Amino acid sequence: MKILYFDCFSGISGDMTLGALIDLGIDKDLFLNELRKLNLAGYDIDIKKVDNYGITCTDFDIKINKEYTDMLKKLDEHCGNDSSEHSHKKHGRHLSDIEGMIDISNLKKSIKELSKKIFREIAKAEAKVHNKKIEEVHFHEVGAVDSIIDIIGAAICFDILGVDKIISSPVHDGQGHMECEHGIIPVPVPAVMEMLSDSNIPYVCDNISTELVTPTGIAILKSTSTYYGNMPEMIIDKVGYGSGKKDIGKLNALRVVMGTLLDKAILYKEDVSILETNLDDTTPEMLGFIMEKLFNTGALDVYYTPIYMKKNRPSVKLTIITKKELELKITNMIFEETSTLGIRKVTSQRYVMNREIINVNTKYGKIRVKIGSKGEFSKFSPEYEDCRLAAIESNQPLWKIYHDVNKNVENGF
Repeated sequence: MKILYFDCFSGISGDMTLGALIDLGIDKDLFLNELRKLNLAGYDIDIKKVDNYGITCTDFDIKINKEYTDMLKKLDEHCGNDSSEHSHKKHGRHLSDIEGMIDISNLKKSIKELSKKIFREIAKAEAKVHNKKIEEVHFHEVGAVDSIIDIIGAAICFDILGVDKIISSPVHDGQGHMECEHGIIPVPVPAVMEMLSDSNIPYVCDNISTELVTPTGIAILKSTSTYYGNMPEMIIDKVGYGSGKKDIGKLNALRVVMGTLLDKAILYKEDVSILETNLDDTTPEMLGFIMEKLFNTGALDVYYTPIYMKKNRPSVKLTIITKKELELKITNMIFEETSTLGIRKVTSQRYVMNREIINVNTKYGKIRVKIGSKGEFSKFSPEYEDCRLAAIESNQPLWKIYHDVNKNVENGF
């Protein structure tokens, strides 16, 4: 399996992404010829090797050309040279404008779909931050020519490289504040924070007083990566470095590693937290309530183990397996819902098979079935709650429902 590993030790931006991907060996003329299919005017591209703290990187730089700036100047003059929202919007695009431009281009369908997915990710975040509908979002920054090139250019590079999967490290960012069109805003910028809020992306704040993660960069990563963590066991074929534009006192670049997984039928690996506490004064009813609440919160597994505590009291050990981003929320819930005064934590890793949910038509109605796969091997399990409901509604034994579902799955639905 051919993969890309994004090593975001110094953040990620659109131009850093393109620089790193091209640095892997993409033919510049091939890339530029594909990009021209977008039929977007107003820019020139400069791709060159630069020295970044002793490391040779590829710098991808988009320059707005004179014809485009002259056009903007005429628009300003036409609008009376004011700074009103009406005048400003002359220079921006809405999501529908960008999607329309992508749709009428001669780009491949897969490139179009990924580009629109990335833009929609940004639009969703901007809509939430500014309390607007997604259709009302005005791409005053991310919709500018350079970001359109960054996003569609990244989709072109992924297509040229032909990788099967993209994996990312934790994302490192700076801190403090930065100036944008809305004024002084905190780092990470609100759009980046919003995209991080509903993701599995591990985020690390470094002691660097500047923005290292841009909305375009995090949107590309979130829209393409399937796993975040350490680099998997792989044979490394090529390494690319995309240079950042800021001097942060050390190497500021995005490193992308292209290689082959040692096991083509790999089981996905992810970091999890194991939380444990001993309870000797909680009733069975309370324990049942806590378990249900923990599962509803998103815990991967919750279970009790019978133990004996001091003075030989029969007790239970509560164990929760959870994704790391839910660790704090679940820890607070345990403190609030139980009598415990302390919780033990172990960080571990788990291997998981590819998973998907399908609907299987049976004579008892539609039943959801969980499919697990590893390479050419797969297994399945009917969803208990669906089978239970079907058994009650049909007044049939539960085993008959399972039997019918299994038969339909084995016969190809």
